[in-house]
Amino acid sequence: MKTIIIVGGSKGIGKAISQKLLPNHQIINISRTAPDFSHENLTHHTCDVLQDELPTIEKADGLVYCPGSINLKPISRLSLDDFRDDFEINVLGAVKSIQKYLDILKKGDKPAIVLFSTVAAKLGMPFHASVATSKAGVEGLVKSLGAELATTLRINAIAPTVTDTDLASKLLRNEKMIENITERHPLKKYLKPDEVADMAEFLLSEKALSISGQIFELDCGIVTFKI
Repeated sequence: MKTIIIVGGSKGIGKAISQKLLPNHQIINISRTAPDFSHENLTHHTCDVLQDELPTIEKADGLVYCPGSINLKPISRLSLDDFRDDFEINVLGAVKSIQKYLDILKKGDKPAIVLFSTVAAKLGMPFHASVATSKAGVEGLVKSLGAELATTLRINAIAPTVTDTDLASKLLRNEKMIENITERHPLKKYLKPDEVADMAEFLLSEKALSISGQIFELDCGIVTFKI
């Protein structure tokens, strides 16, 4: 049974990943809020990844960094602090977590790291300047560390489109908006958290031992197709 650290595993996509992995893995959840679920394989540490010192953990075979942001504004209304905040939560929080746990991960069983980008890093979308900039930084981090750590561990990122979580609730707050989002995607759907969790589970598993430095677009066709 492998031990997986999940930063931000109490809500949204992180919660779905935690619940997906719990039956067969020891999960160490690091989050500002305690999860609303329990399991004999779950350990929780209350911690703000940007403000607090991360807890000391003795062993781990995987790390998933889930915190993110959706700060959608016209460029004229985005402050430099908006850009800094998005960069801190998306990039610096991930870097802090990786640096903290890298030594124990290196000693793990076929270790892997999973980070999160967004389809907006590939597909230009209005009002996404801040979040797309920070997530592009995540993708650069994955490529660079994938090469640097190639003989030691694997690192990949998932770039989801709109996913039905609290973080995206403003984009899915009424039937008209849900219809518009659905129609914009060539597959005529948007993501459920469990679909993203399935990909995270695969990337952490031994089925993905030959995959590193990659960005996986769970895009429902919006980046890939023009129909």
